[in-house]
Amino acid sequence: MRKLIEIIKNIWKIEDLRNRLLTTLLFVLIYRFGSFVVLPGIDPTALTALRAQTAGGLMALLDMFSGGAFSNASIFALGIMPYISASIVIQLLTIAVPYFQKMQKEGESGRQKMNQITRYLTVAILLFQGPSYLVNLSVQMAQAGQMLEVGFNWFTISSTILLCAGSMFVMWLGERITDRGLGNGISFIILIGIIARFPAALIQEFSSRLNDAGGGLIVFILEIVILLFVFAFAIMLVQGTRRIPVQYAKRMVGNKQYGGVRQYIPLKVNAAGVMPIIFAQAIMMVPIMFAGFNADGVSGFMQAFMDNTGFWYNFVFAILIIVFTYFYTAITVNPTQMAEQMKLNNGFIPGVKPGKKTAEYLDVIMSRITLPGSFFLALVAIMPAFASIFGITNEFAQFYGGTSLLILVGVVLDTLQQIESHLLMRHYDGLLDSGRIKGRSGSLAAY
Repeated sequence: MRKLIEIIKNIWKIEDLRNRLLTTLLFVLIYRFGSFVVLPGIDPTALTALRAQTAGGLMALLDMFSGGAFSNASIFALGIMPYISASIVIQLLTIAVPYFQKMQKEGESGRQKMNQITRYLTVAILLFQGPSYLVNLSVQMAQAGQMLEVGFNWFTISSTILLCAGSMFVMWLGERITDRGLGNGISFIILIGIIARFPAALIQEFSSRLNDAGGGLIVFILEIVILLFVFAFAIMLVQGTRRIPVQYAKRMVGNKQYGGVRQYIPLKVNAAGVMPIIFAQAIMMVPIMFAGFNADGVSGFMQAFMDNTGFWYNFVFAILIIVFTYFYTAITVNPTQMAEQMKLNNGFIPGVKPGKKTAEYLDVIMSRITLPGSFFLALVAIMPAFASIFGITNEFAQFYGGTSLLILVGVVLDTLQQIESHLLMRHYDGLLDSGRIKGRSGSLAAY
């Protein structure tokens, strides 16, 4: 406790860090306030069916990422996900389209152009998702006895404009947090949305365990202990790296010697991050959506994939995650480029010839560490299903794994790493006595 108080005092003494913390807190409060501002013309008491729809499946994930704004029919209902979708599309285009590849190599000017294109694509996605959200909202409100006219009318046009403006404002808040606050703003916005759901889920789980058939307080404490172990496992998965030693040749410039030092290339066990889970979830929702249009004559095959706690659903889900992990790792990690950069900087891996042999060596190492990484990622993804099977409520089970857990762990580690960097620059101690905090990018001196 004394150590914590001392850390808080040291943080408050640094003016730049104090201003960044206060700025981040201000933007977070604005975001949370906007999550409860309901669209004009919507009766908040008629949203019971919408909240029931967002209790499970893909809708629950969208509602979690928006911090409950989706189920509240808020002006921030669409959240930051359209911007993330646009960013993923642009990222894939930089791999397949030469125009975007050239733009990526232009440096800062190219990055600004790509950011502008990403914003335009975000607006296009919002113009499609806005009316779709309103149609779904009208269906859910009709179940509650409230009629909502959705068509080519003033309500649809004005509500779509408000939803688009709300999402663009959330994106602007994320960029301001990146510039003037702490950590990556977009990731921090998602983090706040996930954390906002945790207290309600915890209280609901606590209440369910205190019932006669709930198991009592002992079972609840056991669940919390297991959750802590799951968090520790996720931290190991996020931070796990294989360090490849790199030796740099000695160079004499005048009377000074340059190079001759050994550094390390950290190859991540989970280089793909949460993207394989996102892609796999999108594919797994396809049969569910088709079954939703014809619910009367659902076959046994469709029923197996409609149960997210069933064996076949989770088995196929895990297989897709493993496949997408290899796919996305192959896209993001380029051993040939790494080998060329080492060769240009007079670096080499001891015992391996520079050039083609180095690229092949890195490719083999990456393939070997990606296999256990993909299995661990698949295990994290299906953990919420196991939690639901053992009687944990759906809302609380989401924190036992999946995309939300990995984002939560990764963003918190990155934010703490940035705070620690500010402390160490001012000659203060770090946040931990036993070493430094590592974020998702590994050590600060990675190369």
